[in-house]
Amino acid sequence: MNHTGNTIFITGGGSGIGRALAEASQKAGNTVIISGRRKDKLDEVTAANPGMHSVVLDVENPASIEAVAKDLIARFPKLNVVINNAGIMVPDGVDKPVNDALVSSIVATNLLGPIRVTSAFIEHLKAQPEAAVAYLTSGLAYTPLALTATYCATKAGIHSFVLSQRYLLKSTSVKVIEIAPPYVQTELMGEHQKSDPRAMPLDEYIAETMQLLNSGAEEVLVERVKPLRNNAGPNEAAFVQQFNDLMSQRPE
Repeated sequence: MNHTGNTIFITGGGSGIGRALAEASQKAGNTVIISGRRKDKLDEVTAANPGMHSVVLDVENPASIEAVAKDLIARFPKLNVVINNAGIMVPDGVDKPVNDALVSSIVATNLLGPIRVTSAFIEHLKAQPEAAVAYLTSGLAYTPLALTATYCATKAGIHSFVLSQRYLLKSTSVKVIEIAPPYVQTELMGEHQKSDPRAMPLDEYIAETMQLLNSGAEEVLVERVKPLRNNAGPNEAAFVQQFNDLMSQRPE
């Protein structure tokens, strides 16, 4: 679908890729609503982008999701795009007994969160003449980073979910889009990531992603993520080993 003239709701829009997508989408001529857990971060973004809206949302909390969806549908009846961007990525140490609270939070945020958010909006989206639901997965859905095993597993799960939902919605007005970033210079894993030379500059990532969204792509893959995306298959183990060896080294 054309990425202009829409009313777009973006989860996790207070920083990183979510904020950058929100700002680029507004500049492209869309009405944009962002959400996140911290009101101060949301206020900072909306102050810097007059006309952008925000709402506090905890994607781990089903009641919060239902309340926000009801509110936004009432206030923005033309809302026709939902972008599931909110996520957390932290080391989980699966080579030893895991912290159950930690891995449960990762799963609740990254896997159950997008499923619940989409569920809360899906009937409204189906009633729109043209609509879309998008999911931020990761190149790590296909080539996992062992340090963050649960994060990678949740992104692989969302990829599978997208394939099923896309099939089931094929005769409706709702397009299902997967956006799979590579390693990008954001603060997802901490401030150091914003200057890591191994990561793709955020502005370059957003520019290429917006071009792909405008092209109508259902799977939005910038060039730098394709080696990770294309590795999945029966002979993937060797590249997974090589990739993890590389990422375990300190950047120079």
